[in-house]
Amino acid sequence: MRKNFISLLMALLLGPLLLIGGDAAAKVYVDLDSPNFQLFPIAICDFAVNDAGVAARSQNSGVLLADEIKKYLTLTGYFNLLNKKSFLEDNSADSSSGNIIFANWTMIGADYLLKGNLWRSGQDIMAECRLFDVIRGELIFGKKYQVRDNEQIILARRIASDILYALTGDEGDFNTQIAFVAKKGIKADVYAVNYDGSDLKALTSHRSLIVAPRWSPDGRFLAFTSFKDGDPEIYIRDLKNGSERKIASFEGLNLCGYWSPDGQKILLTLSKDGNEELYVLEINNLKLERLTNNYSIDVSPAWSPDGKKIAFVSNRGGSPQIYSMDADGSNVKRITFEGNYNTTPSWSPRGGRIAYEGLINGKYQIFTIDEEGNNLLQLTFDAADNESPSWSPSGRQIAYSSKTKSKSKICIMNANGLNGRVLKEDSGSVMMPMWSPRFK
Repeated sequence: MRKNFISLLMALLLGPLLLIGGDAAAKVYVDLDSPNFQLFPIAICDFAVNDAGVAARSQNSGVLLADEIKKYLTLTGYFNLLNKKSFLEDNSADSSSGNIIFANWTMIGADYLLKGNLWRSGQDIMAECRLFDVIRGELIFGKKYQVRDNEQIILARRIASDILYALTGDEGDFNTQIAFVAKKGIKADVYAVNYDGSDLKALTSHRSLIVAPRWSPDGRFLAFTSFKDGDPEIYIRDLKNGSERKIASFEGLNLCGYWSPDGQKILLTLSKDGNEELYVLEINNLKLERLTNNYSIDVSPAWSPDGKKIAFVSNRGGSPQIYSMDADGSNVKRITFEGNYNTTPSWSPRGGRIAYEGLINGKYQIFTIDEEGNNLLQLTFDAADNESPSWSPSGRQIAYSSKTKSKSKICIMNANGLNGRVLKEDSGSVMMPMWSPRFK
């Protein structure tokens, strides 16, 4: 078994928006985790253009902004965007509540309504929007925004986030990125793409085998294992200035784990003492502490969101399974018992649940389970190998890799397995996605 486990492990190794006015109500209207949850029926009107300068730049600017907001809300899987052809009132009329006949919106099935205006102030674009509860005939929030002329995508993202926050109490994952490893032949690097699939960019330029990219909690640093100098060694890259430093180059395997929630430590898998064991490294002084001491293989450590526990994979029970322990290595507890091959745990930022990949019917699928080992839920069921789950900052969505003989994809789904979409597809190999924190 040990030989097979190491073989599979090595196969993986080889193989600026300014908010200027108004405050959201910040009231949680709906529990997204409720089994009775239904999509928010919302009408998004085209923004009224109240300025000749804006109109001159783009006659459709109000339409385009509304469409971008719709796009971001659709990505969450929580909204039913009503077709504007069904609207009974002027689609781009002024946003003041005095001009709204709420019965016209309830008649077409809307629970919520967004109206807004656009105008220019110097070199900036100004926007004002109002979100209404049409059932109650009440204003939920009214806000003003200011962005540079070329930042309307940022504006749409911010408005969508404010809508989501007003209705659920969570701002969502709009301003995030997903890092992943893209491999061509035997060479690989880490890339990142925005939540909406835009702006693909390289984060590393090693052109070597790279695995296990891990964002720091503030999003400034990326840790990963690279074979750049021939052996698997761990690097930290400063994404702000492009500098890199090597933090672990012990003899044998050096495999990167997750950062601690405070960003001061990082978990490692090292084989320098004979077999694969778990360690914690203090970033500033490189002080190393061993956490496990077992004849079995211990790999893939991931911190709980409060930093008090660590999930990891071990074959100490005969097959690879998910375990948890206290942050000092004590109180080890087995979490998974279903299936004979479970690995790559990822702890939800909201606490409570752990995502992982498990082998079933010859394919890897994504599962979640609570931290006590109960309430197992299978999320993927297709004929692909679905691996390396990574939670979004909201804990509402999961990124993962999906591969068949002909396709390799990075995918996103909601935490209940629904609303799946392809984020990135490649003729080579794309794998090991890692969700960033929210960027400011």
